Amino acid sequence: MKMEVVGDVASLDPDLLQLSELSPLALNSNPFLAEELFSLWLSLPETSRLVKNLLNDAKTGSFSKATANSAVSTATSLPSTFPSSSTPPLSPRSTSGSPRIVKQRSSPSLLGSPLKLVSEPVREVIPQFYFKNGCPPPNELKERCLFAIDQYFYGHLGLQIQEFKAVTKDICKLPSFFSTALFRKIDVNDSGIVTRDQFVNYWIGDNLLTMDLATRVYTVLKKPHCRYLTQGDFEPILHKLLASHPGLEFLRSTPEFQERYAETVVYRIFYYINRSGTGHLTLRELKCGNLISAMQHVDEEEDISKVLRYFSYEHFYVIYCKFWELDTEHYFFIDKENLIRYGNHALTYRIVGRIFSQGKMGYEDFVYFILSEEDKSLEPVAPYEISLIMTKLPDPPHCLFRFKCIDLDGNGVLTPNELQFFYEEQLHRMECMAQETVLFEDVLCQIVDMIRPEKEDYISLRDMKSCKLSGHVFNILFNLNKFIAFETRDPFLIRQIYLFLERENPTLTEWDRFAHREYIRLSMEEDIEDASNGSGDIWDESFEAPF
Repeated sequence: MKMEVVGDVASLDPDLLQLSELSPLALNSNPFLAEELFSLWLSLPETSRLVKNLLNDAKTGSFSKATANSAVSTATSLPSTFPSSSTPPLSPRSTSGSPRIVKQRSSPSLLGSPLKLVSEPVREVIPQFYFKNGCPPPNELKERCLFAIDQYFYGHLGLQIQEFKAVTKDICKLPSFFSTALFRKIDVNDSGIVTRDQFVNYWIGDNLLTMDLATRVYTVLKKPHCRYLTQGDFEPILHKLLASHPGLEFLRSTPEFQERYAETVVYRIFYYINRSGTGHLTLRELKCGNLISAMQHVDEEEDISKVLRYFSYEHFYVIYCKFWELDTEHYFFIDKENLIRYGNHALTYRIVGRIFSQGKMGYEDFVYFILSEEDKSLEPVAPYEISLIMTKLPDPPHCLFRFKCIDLDGNGVLTPNELQFFYEEQLHRMECMAQETVLFEDVLCQIVDMIRPEKEDYISLRDMKSCKLSGHVFNILFNLNKFIAFETRDPFLIRQIYLFLERENPTLTEWDRFAHREYIRLSMEEDIEDASNGSGDIWDESFEAPF
């Protein structure tokens, strides 16, 4: 059907080109209406000038502001004869609805019009933030390390184990007695030599260069794919320490004592640091303890007895001699009758019976026992194989095994009946020794005043751990010598002694002072015995203890 046009084309009202909306019925009855209207719009003089200007600007690659203004004025100079609507007009300049405009959007425009395509978003490159072995070292640090490595490996195909000490100490910043463990960690094929490339791949490739010292120690000592340290992991460094430290040179002729010394050091490490009591030393426990500083100290100090933490030979000597005195048959086990003689029969039969309710006590168990008995100010954990106490405690990491001994029914609290059960023997022993007795009711009031429990009906483990005087409570219940000393103490004299000791060495613990006294006593007894064996019964005032 052909549309009939009435009158001259120039007299056509141009408002027809700005229809705000077009009914579907109009399109159905006049299918060529839109094309006719568009042709009429193109025939207008203003449209012809606008198209020519746009083409010229497109050829020159520019778009003048005047051309844009004229385009806008041409579009706005044709007011609509239809009512306004919320929908955009279906005109050649409409942003939607026209197939021509959709075609134009498929190609980029140089005119800067709103019809041009939005460019693809630029992908932001996110740097790697997770590294399996930790963040790699900065280039400057890596270059310095490589330069130092070249100084040691220059002119060598590789280094042997006896040449690895300087590398361990100077480059790796580890104690020198780690050299054997580090060498074997790198030399996985047991070739007896570590090349430069092997060392670089391990130290820099596995990112040990950027690790803190505790993590380095942990990584070097632990077994592959293992997340904790065991007692056996410390054997290589202790064997190297015994073979190289000048303060332990006198032990080289006695392998048995070398072995006992190494065992004692390991037991002490796990007693103080392995707060979970599992026998598995974690990296977190290693970082929380003071073992790393003790290792550095022992590496620098020639007198190993001055390293009080873990490595002191004097402390080992006291522990071993105490055990040897009790182990009369020298089977390296002590029973209930042996332990009752500890501290000049200081302990009660009832507490000793509780300790031995599950069997005999070995050397490791005794190390835990003596450390906890002589320094009740600490919060040790029980070893994972100690009898009674020798079971894994249900409330790590700060359980006091003495609390476990007194807790007869295992309900986690101490009742007055349980306290009285252990104090009755103390009371009987004081009567036999003609000592002034203290009734249990008075003792119970004293204990409550010291502990200040949350509930007066019982004392919980939490109450004991939060009290600095909990050690005195245990002495009251099962260590007669210390209980009497506590009851007959002179507060003024104790204060003076305490201030003196604090001035002399404020870092000393109760265990340090006990071990020092006992070492002097044992040394004097040995000297007297040697003198007696050499020239009869000789006594010299110089042999008397200064305390």
